[in-house]
Amino acid sequence: MKGKILGFIGTGKMGEALIRGLLCSKRFGKGNIIACDRDRERLSHIASTYGLEVYTECFEVSERADITILAVKPQDLEDALEGIKEAMTGDKLLVSIVAGASIDHITYHLVHPCPVVRVMPNTPALVMEGVSAICPGSGVSPERLGDVINIFEAVGKTVIIESEALMDAVTGLSGSGPAFVFLFLEAMIDGGVKMGLKRDTARVLALQTLLGAARLAIETGKHPAELKDMVTSPGGTTIEGLSHMEREGLRGIVMGAIEEATKRSKELSRKG
Repeated sequence: MKGKILGFIGTGKMGEALIRGLLCSKRFGKGNIIACDRDRERLSHIASTYGLEVYTECFEVSERADITILAVKPQDLEDALEGIKEAMTGDKLLVSIVAGASIDHITYHLVHPCPVVRVMPNTPALVMEGVSAICPGSGVSPERLGDVINIFEAVGKTVIIESEALMDAVTGLSGSGPAFVFLFLEAMIDGGVKMGLKRDTARVLALQTLLGAARLAIETGKHPAELKDMVTSPGGTTIEGLSHMEREGLRGIVMGAIEEATKRSKELSRKG
């Protein structure tokens, strides 16, 4: 991607996370990233913090950029597309991280045929530990897809989703998933407090337990069931806790939460 210009339409939390990740990883230099935002305070922050060239109009970015990233809120998408529709041509690449916006919906608003890639990142990208699901539209070459992978690997892991119909399931699992984990984390902390631990102590124990468990699963590559069995001794404390979780239906609750979040994503996509 050497020499290519990357343009951001929108510089909210996710847009800024990508900018920071790209600069920290040295995948792009600050001279190769430009941005625009209707919020002048955000633009001032981006310009002063990262030393980027910034604009107030979408078309100013899309005309200059080789790769344009749509990082606006869903309610601002139509205005953004109106601003860039003339500039997006076949020699450029448009990447959308707008929740619920299909590739067809985006291409419908463009004047010229232009390759489009849809990406669903999640909030841990803010600390460079996100996961981004990448769905390429028709006409996206392997080289261009590689560029998108390179961009989003700056803030975590990436997976390729070949069928856009599965992007709602991605939203239900990894998009909404952090909130489900935070609820579980809060419950763990409260459980420790209920059993007499100080809240600060319970928080450290719970946080490191979740972090360590995730790292163990990543590093070993073992199935979660196998890792669970490693902790579970016959007649011990862990099997008692697991038995309670099974009686209360934790497994079904989690699966149901992902299913409901996926259904809601589909509903919002249809409205969009």
